[in-house]
Formats: sequence, structure tokens, C-alpha cells
Amino acid sequence: MKAAVWFGRDDVRVTDVPEPQASKGQVKIKVKVCGICGSDLHEYRSGPVIIPKKPHPLTGKEPPVTLGHEFAGDVVEVGEGVKNVNIGDRVTVNACLVCHECYWCKKGQFNLCAKLGSIGLCDNGGFADYVVVPDYTCYKLPDNVSYDAGSFVEPLAVAVHAVKRSRIKPGDIVAIVGAGPIGLLVLQSALASGAGKVFVVEPMPSRRELAKKLGATEVFNPTEGDAGKMIHALTDGLRADIVFECVGKPASLDTAIKVSGKGARLVIAGIFTQPVEFQFIRMQSHEKELIGSSAYPDEFPAAIAFLADGRVKVEPLITGKIKLNEIIDRGFKELIQNPEKNIKILVNP
Repeated sequence: MKAAVWFGRDDVRVTDVPEPQASKGQVKIKVKVCGICGSDLHEYRSGPVIIPKKPHPLTGKEPPVTLGHEFAGDVVEVGEGVKNVNIGDRVTVNACLVCHECYWCKKGQFNLCAKLGSIGLCDNGGFADYVVVPDYTCYKLPDNVSYDAGSFVEPLAVAVHAVKRSRIKPGDIVAIVGAGPIGLLVLQSALASGAGKVFVVEPMPSRRELAKKLGATEVFNPTEGDAGKMIHALTDGLRADIVFECVGKPASLDTAIKVSGKGARLVIAGIFTQPVEFQFIRMQSHEKELIGSSAYPDEFPAAIAFLADGRVKVEPLITGKIKLNEIIDRGFKELIQNPEKNIKILVNP
């Protein structure tokens, strides 16, 4: 079968690999669609980042590895002991691979597992005709959730978890810094969770426009003025109760602090790959909280429910659909070279 395999930095190839079979406790899926994530781009340009350099402690996998962790498809084979899904079920997949035995797993904090791995990074993923995954990662899709929408469950779960971490209350003033895929999903998740005003700070015009269409109260270009002062003026001097940083850059963190009000909670959903200079007095003097958010322990059911009842719409985020053999030029390179034109590109194996 064909698969998009990571061999090294700037070396991803669509090549022939053996078709996998389901063993005990495993599920074989015919992949219908798989979204390209920012982490796939990081591995393509700068890897290995999360891809292990030596055998992963949970999976034993090391490069080469098939990429792709945002996918949906049909169950075509189940291994011995599998009871949660059946052949023919339409499913999406939780990318987190966990041990179920460590201190954090026993507390239900699976995203903090001592041996945490990820499908598509630490084991073969969904940029392939077929993929085999542990049964505990599979979630059935309702009939009214398409395969395309099903491929968004994973990033939506990231957003839902970030909103959950914020301890949002009905009517809270929310600011989101960055309107990429996660930022736009956080926007919709916050609204679905009862947010009052929601402000979005984003430099790209196309993304600001989309954020507005998806329900943002107002959008701001951080390169054309002080977003903090603008939000201050629109909130009677309060600024935001909750801020989501969804970029992972020093400037975006600085913006997140500026738009936050007294007693605000700042949730870090962006991935910072470089050290950042930080003035803690800006947090301490107004009793602001800095909260990390990583992946998701148990948000897949909520994410699926948001899609099923229409509270979150993902179709506007889809900016391209391509075949597997186009993944480099029309997928990775397109997203890297033309970010202003793209949000999410889906791959159909």
C-alpha cells in the first residue's frame, strides 16, 4: 500500500509499505481522510521534533515512520479482544498512545502519561491507505458527522481541552491570539461553552475575516495598533477574563498579556520551541494565572458532540483537498509557502 513516510528532515516520501494487519487489541482502519497538522510541518521542516530518535518506550517505533494523526475512516478488521468497535464502523482516532499504568494514567491524566506517544509520530499514522491502532483510541462517528468533519475531532479535542483548562464561565470576556486551525476551533469551543464577547487577534486578513464569520465579536490586526488598548476600550476598561495564546511566539505571548485583565487566566495552547523572556511582575501584580494546555485526556466525546449538534463548524476551515501522492507539493509546501491562503488541507489516500 502507499504511505507518506518520514525518513528525515525535508525527506518525506510517498512510497510502498507493507499493509498492516490487526493483532490482539488492535483495529485496522481504511483511512478516508487525514488532515495535515502543524506538527507534521514541524517534522517535515525541522524534525525529528516529537518523532523519536531511538525506539519509543511504548511502541518500540523509530524512523522511518508514517505521518498523520488527524484522520477518520472505516473499521475493516478487529483483533482478538476488541469489543468497542466492529467491522464497518465509521471512526475517528485519539492520537495519544498511553501506558494506562503510570501515576498520571491512573489519575485519568492520559495526556501526561510517562510514556506518552502519538500515532503518526511515535507509530505509523494516517497518511496511508490503511492504519492499525490500539482499540482504546477509536471513537465511533455519528451518522451526521462526515469523514471530513471526523478528521477534525483530534484538533477540536485540543481546543476543547484548552477551553476546559480555562475554567470558562458564561459571559466571560475571551481573547484569542492567533487564528490558525487551533485558534479558530478555540473560538467556536469558547462560544459553545458560554463565552460572552470573544476577541481575536490575528495579522492575516483572511483569517481575521474567517474568525469574524465564525462568531468573533471583533478582530484586530496586532501590526496596526495596540490590541490591548483596543480591547480595553471595548470592555469598559476590563480587558479579557480569559486569553488563549494559540501561536507559540514571543510577540504573541506579549500580546496575550496585554489583552488580559485583572485576575485573568492565560491558557498556553501554542507550542513554544524557543525560550521566551518573561516579566512575571505583569502577572503577579494583577493576580493573573498562566495555564498550560497540552493535547487532551478525555475530550473526544465532547468534540464529537460539538460537531454532531452543529455548535462547531469545520467546513469553513477546509482550504484544500488533495490526494496522497500530492502531499508534498500541494500539501506541506502549500501550507508553508501560502499560509495566508490556507487553514487546513485534507488528504484523501
